[in-house]
Amino acid sequence: MAERQCYRDVLPFITLVIMECVNVGLNTLYKAATLKGMNYHVFIVYAYALAALVLLPAPFISHRSRVLPPLNFSILSKIGLLGVIGSSSQILGYAGINYSSPTLSSAISNLTPAFTFILAILFRMERVSLKKSSSQAKVLGTIVSVTGAFVVTLYKGPPITIASPPSLHFNHQPLQSPNSNWVLGGIFLTSEYILVPLWYIVQTQIMKEYPAELTVVFFYNLTVSIIAAIVTLITEGTTSCWIVRPGLALVSIVCSGLFGSCMNNTVHTWALHLKGPVFVAMFKPLSIAIAVAMGVMFLGDVLHLGSLIGATIISIGFYTVMWGKAKEQLTDDFGNTNPETPATDKVPLLKSYKDEVV
Repeated sequence: MAERQCYRDVLPFITLVIMECVNVGLNTLYKAATLKGMNYHVFIVYAYALAALVLLPAPFISHRSRVLPPLNFSILSKIGLLGVIGSSSQILGYAGINYSSPTLSSAISNLTPAFTFILAILFRMERVSLKKSSSQAKVLGTIVSVTGAFVVTLYKGPPITIASPPSLHFNHQPLQSPNSNWVLGGIFLTSEYILVPLWYIVQTQIMKEYPAELTVVFFYNLTVSIIAAIVTLITEGTTSCWIVRPGLALVSIVCSGLFGSCMNNTVHTWALHLKGPVFVAMFKPLSIAIAVAMGVMFLGDVLHLGSLIGATIISIGFYTVMWGKAKEQLTDDFGNTNPETPATDKVPLLKSYKDEVV
């Protein structure tokens, strides 16, 4: 029972926090590479193609290791839809970072929980009863997290002096592109994080029909790479932008392909299958706090009061939602706690309402 609880509760929490750290680092690396002239359309093509190549054996391994339903046209078409949503969000997101900064991307990503929560209710994947403390905690925590993100973004405040070892600070230039347009970048990033919750919802539905994470992510990465290649050919043609020479651009593509498109998508797909879209989306508010912390520790950025207050508010909201979901997991449909219910009989988080009433 302890091992099952660790797998269902502790492991998703730890891995999703790690993935948010990885994402912040990859976005910063990508921004640095684009300042060296890397084309973001080509970046998406190569990064996702590399991830698909790494996961190429997955469809064969999955069918040998477990009994799975046939990979029919219905599932493939849904994966295709997932690819359209994913490629659109990636193109918009990387364009937004190109016009603004990774920090703005982390800040706007905090809108994801609110959008996901609304979509999950509309698709009847999340139940809300304002008479229950668990639902109240989820709603309140979501609002608080988003509020904290706006505090970090809009309120800078006075600097806070912290003595830190000089060895942790690297010489760096601000990641500011010559064609910077904060408003346009914000519009692109907001569009991305409207599509991300929809990606979560569709991916969760696919995993209910075809519970093979690696296989689904392989076909998804392949689809995104093909769609991005078509878009790149239309927008860029067969110019020299397709040639990537050894250097920061190549490092960014390899790291994003392995740790982003491959590992990150696999982990999120596994977590969506296990916990549902709202649980996964609630880790997005951590990204701005992580971005601030990494900037202070590794880049020598100055910590401001607004960042500290905002990160604290985000943490309070995040743990409020986690408390609400933990309480919800121990509650039956009538609102009565079931301490005697074995772990093996617990209803998975965010199981669809239709499945529950059947």
